Amino acid sequence: MPKYPFEETFIEIAQNADGYVDAVFSCLESEFLVMPKGLGFVTYPTFEQGYEELKAVTKGFSELETTNVLSAALEQPISIVVLRTMLGFTPPEWGYVTTQRTGLNVTQSFVRTLDRKIRMSPETPLNANGATRERLKALVETACGMLAEGMPEVKDDQLHRLNKADTKRGLDSIKSTAVMGVPYAMLLYERFLGRPFAGHRDSVSEWVGDSLESAIEDVLTKAGISYRKTKRAERIDGFDQTPDFIVPSEYNPQVVIEAKITEDDGTARDKVTRIQHLGELSLAGRSPDKPKYEVVACIGGRGFGVRREDMKKMLLATRGKVFTLKTLNQLIEHTKLKNFKTK
Repeated sequence: MPKYPFEETFIEIAQNADGYVDAVFSCLESEFLVMPKGLGFVTYPTFEQGYEELKAVTKGFSELETTNVLSAALEQPISIVVLRTMLGFTPPEWGYVTTQRTGLNVTQSFVRTLDRKIRMSPETPLNANGATRERLKALVETACGMLAEGMPEVKDDQLHRLNKADTKRGLDSIKSTAVMGVPYAMLLYERFLGRPFAGHRDSVSEWVGDSLESAIEDVLTKAGISYRKTKRAERIDGFDQTPDFIVPSEYNPQVVIEAKITEDDGTARDKVTRIQHLGELSLAGRSPDKPKYEVVACIGGRGFGVRREDMKKMLLATRGKVFTLKTLNQLIEHTKLKNFKTK
């Protein structure tokens, strides 16, 4: 039996789907241990510099005065990221709470833009005037107030976001943590609740997917194949769910490619459903042996290796045209893409 499903006929795939599921699983690779840094990655020395600046202007976190912290934020912007990390909030969450507490409208877009600007250039002083300065001051005022107050009382079946080793008892907790350090078990517990590298993983999730799409583009370009790479949420006539690549163009689709890397089986299932739908669209009003276009799946990550039934559905929807990063070098040879090769 051939090793990969794209080397075989649809009839043989349908008769021995389990065997071909094993073949695809065997070449799925996961890269969840290694992540791209991406633009705006903050190194520990830079983060520590902001921490020390914040510690200095608050006299070892014994005084959280808005004026002093704002001054530090303007001179050493990375201290703003440190302040947000102490709260344990995302930028939009910080903006939302600030709006609630101060009455000043601090939008999600403002806080996200501010956060990105700082991460891109953490040591460049901020030139904040007018509305920008007022919003920044409101953010700092909110953070200082909440950190000084500590965790309010909540019901027994609730968990407050400030119920952390360094913020539970207000300034006393912060000072103790800064001077004495945190018990290792508590640090591990909070890490367990927050998922290690969660924020960074979320911020570079699109970069991970881009690596597969870039590899596909490289294969198509080297073969001199015309293609249309679609944009996120773009609408294309004839497709209620736009594929990632269309060959040679959206005006005459002959091959469509869906690409996805995921470590999550739920996300993988969603992609399988999209691919199934594309398969159905390709057969609308057509005989099974003459689809309107060929559907190809290029996948990666352990998410696709969890559910065997989902992989069977993908194999049947693509008639075996499922490729991984390991087999991408055979993409053109075993699909209709070879009909468009010019190099």
